[in-house]
Amino acid sequence: MADFNQPLGGNEMPRFAGPVTMMRLPTQPTAEGLDVAFVGVPLDIATSNRPGTRLGPRQIRDESRMLRPYNMATRAAPFDSLQVADIGDVPINTFHLPKTVDIINGFYDEVLAHDCIPLTLGGDHLITLPILRAMATRHGPVGLIHIDAHADVNEHMFGEPIAHGTPFRRAQEEGLLAQGKVVQIGLRGTGYAAEDFDWCRQQGFRVVTAEECWYRSLEPLMAEVREMMGDTPVYITFDIDGLDPSVAPGTGTVEMGGLTSAQGLEIVRGAAGLNVVGGDLVEVSPPYDPSGNTALMGATLLHEMLCVLPGVKRRS
Repeated sequence: MADFNQPLGGNEMPRFAGPVTMMRLPTQPTAEGLDVAFVGVPLDIATSNRPGTRLGPRQIRDESRMLRPYNMATRAAPFDSLQVADIGDVPINTFHLPKTVDIINGFYDEVLAHDCIPLTLGGDHLITLPILRAMATRHGPVGLIHIDAHADVNEHMFGEPIAHGTPFRRAQEEGLLAQGKVVQIGLRGTGYAAEDFDWCRQQGFRVVTAEECWYRSLEPLMAEVREMMGDTPVYITFDIDGLDPSVAPGTGTVEMGGLTSAQGLEIVRGAAGLNVVGGDLVEVSPPYDPSGNTALMGATLLHEMLCVLPGVKRRS
């Protein structure tokens, strides 16, 4: 264990102090030598309504000081077996969205060149598109576990092909997603057209609406998802608005009737055993999160993603 980076403990430094990195981990400038890298993408210029997700990575890091290294529920001990660090933020161009997409793509190409698994702190949901481009270059088309209130498959937004409501249409069109290996969980709310969710089903995506999840454990669903994915490389993308605003109000496009926090945990924990090659947590907007609870929820879900990665030891 001494050979692996460890989060700074609460008995070594008060939790209100110390470095503002993910879980107060050490930081380094690149992914060299790492098994897993936490990366921030401070983007909100692709949002269509309430902004603020550019501040998401900073607040998620800040609230992650509450997390401890061991997962007491699953007995996962990620820092006993993986070399993990926070490699900072992607240096986006906040005035030019197409350039920023290329910058993100190039950054993740470099991370993946080190055989490192990226876990990303967003940022709005557009960031997943350039990350998936890098993933497909490295791994080929990937399976996708997508938790969200919205399908994010708009043809365009205000005539623009790239925005936080379009990434998964572009990803499907570009062949970044493995055929028959996409599941979207938590979709709900109102839409612009009657066929808004039908496009996803027509592509072969499995769509699990929020209403199908009400009052249920999602463990049986995730058993089906594991069978669907098999040994395909899998990417997890979790929009915090997939959770109900009663537990995660600090986001830009809230929809009532969402997943519970426990269901969010069930989904991520249910990915254990899959060939997870990366993940992200997006759409935390600190201006609408005065308590910090939404960011803490996001930090917790990122830690849970870390705990299901291949190679993580579990204490018996």
